[in-house]
Amino acid sequence: MRTIFFRAPSPSSSHQTSPSRAPASPLHESMMDETISNADSVISKWHSDDSSIANYTSLFQSNRLEAKRFLSAISDLQRAMHFFVNLDSTSEKLIRSQNLMQLAMKRLEREFYHILSSNREYLDPESVSSHVSARSSISDFEDDRASEDEFGASGESVSGVERESELAMADLKAIADCMISSGYGKECVKIYKIVRKSIVDESLYHLGVERSSYSQIQKMDWEVIERKIRIWLNAVKASVKTLFYGERILCDHVFSASDSIRESCFSEITKEGALSLFVFPEHVARCKKTPEKMFRILDLYGSISDLWPEFDWIFSFESTSAVISQATSALIRLGEAVRTMLSDFEGAIQKDTSKTPIRGGGVHPLTRYVMNYISFLSDYSEILSVIVAEWPLTAQSSMPESYFASPKSDDDPTSAISLRLAWLVLVLLCKLDGRAALYKDASLSYIFLANNLQYVINKVRTSNLRYLLGDDWIGKHEAKTKQYASSYERMGWSKVFSSLPENPSADISPEKAKEYFKKFNSAFEDAFRKQTSWVVPDHKLQEEIKLSIAKKLEPVYKAFYEKNRARLSREPGLDSVVRFAPDDMGNYLSDLFYGTGVSGSASSSSSSSSHSRGRRSR
Repeated sequence: MRTIFFRAPSPSSSHQTSPSRAPASPLHESMMDETISNADSVISKWHSDDSSIANYTSLFQSNRLEAKRFLSAISDLQRAMHFFVNLDSTSEKLIRSQNLMQLAMKRLEREFYHILSSNREYLDPESVSSHVSARSSISDFEDDRASEDEFGASGESVSGVERESELAMADLKAIADCMISSGYGKECVKIYKIVRKSIVDESLYHLGVERSSYSQIQKMDWEVIERKIRIWLNAVKASVKTLFYGERILCDHVFSASDSIRESCFSEITKEGALSLFVFPEHVARCKKTPEKMFRILDLYGSISDLWPEFDWIFSFESTSAVISQATSALIRLGEAVRTMLSDFEGAIQKDTSKTPIRGGGVHPLTRYVMNYISFLSDYSEILSVIVAEWPLTAQSSMPESYFASPKSDDDPTSAISLRLAWLVLVLLCKLDGRAALYKDASLSYIFLANNLQYVINKVRTSNLRYLLGDDWIGKHEAKTKQYASSYERMGWSKVFSSLPENPSADISPEKAKEYFKKFNSAFEDAFRKQTSWVVPDHKLQEEIKLSIAKKLEPVYKAFYEKNRARLSREPGLDSVVRFAPDDMGNYLSDLFYGTGVSGSASSSSSSSSHSRGRRSR
């Protein structure tokens, strides 16, 4: 027989006259006898020795009014037991009451299990969390459960699933309150933990959460790990926002009568699964680090960070602090991995050993790779700002102070990552300076620098880097591109410009004019022959360079041509001396920077000019 759960009188009260020890009136005792008899009739009605599920009829689901009377009978029986304990702790009536209470608790145990098991679809975390967010509170069994019509009148706005969920939750709470107040909380909690833990574990399994050790993950190919990360990212969001959140809501509601019980239940149900969930990103962070793993590591970090407010509340119990610790450890490891990979990425740029000049001075593969990588990093600026906030850039002292002019203030949370990404871009540009030295033609080296810097600027302008580095940064580097273009023009066309007289309209002898024409022909042919194999892929930059050359060359040549062409018209072999008409200059210049690699003299390139005009007209 179960131990009497009522508090025994203190020793001192045995020799004091106490109202509880005063002789009970025959009327009062008769009323308690009647209470026990009434409780007996209600409880015994629903007692059955048949434990089979097939023959089981749920009290709470078949007759709501009868369920309410059942709980009221237990409450009345408790009062009667208190009365007889104070009257005579060895009373036969007390023993009878205890036996009735055991029968009632046995019935409630079955009801509790039945509601938990048969209402899984209505007690799944998604249903629980959605309907709790829609309604600020759930009515007690006694208030809203007298009849289905009564519930319907008060809950017309809720869906069928939400309604069934609320009904089941209210039933569970009513039973739990009754069993706990009757001293049978342990039995109630045992059933709840077994059923709900199986649901949580099953849900995590279907979400793809696996218990993999570090040694197992370390041996996997990155493609396999990456696939597991994608699964984990979906799983952690569903787990925190729905599974664990809904379970916490359900626990808090069902066991609202006892803080210790609801904490114990929630901890035992979710702790193991949550630890398995959050140990995975830590294992991944400890694996070998390479730059291509950066973005998945950032995804892991960002996912945990985004979910932290809900996560911190869900596992706020002292007994679940290990879950918070595990998630914190994962964040720390992931942050360390990101900083390591940033350092390795910088080192990889500096250690690049490519020695082959890019054909035509085009964009270097290193430039494309680095800028694509940095632009992707800029999409994670908020996460990276947190990770690098306490990671000073020690190399900044060797950088030009003006390089970091930016609209970002020191108080801006993204200023740290702005500085870090600006540094990576500068490391790239310094590396490109070294690659430019590989070109034997100095003018081509400037084309190379202009092309690559323009590519960098375009990447900054069309990505989040624009907001991190700022328009001032873009403006300064655009000016640098123009300097490179100007240096190319000076070194690549100086011989052509100097082949014409300073005053193209001055009177000179025919012999001197022929000499100037020949010098111009040679210089222009040489420049054209070389530069048709060069490339400027950015259309705007290409047009700006051509226009600048044309503005300097065409007016001077036209003036010289018009002044001296007629005077040489009677000279033998005129076509070999005057090879270019002023109107042809634009056509020849238009063929530059497409990497066509035209060979031979410019005088034989009329077909090339025609091709150029055709290309522009398409």
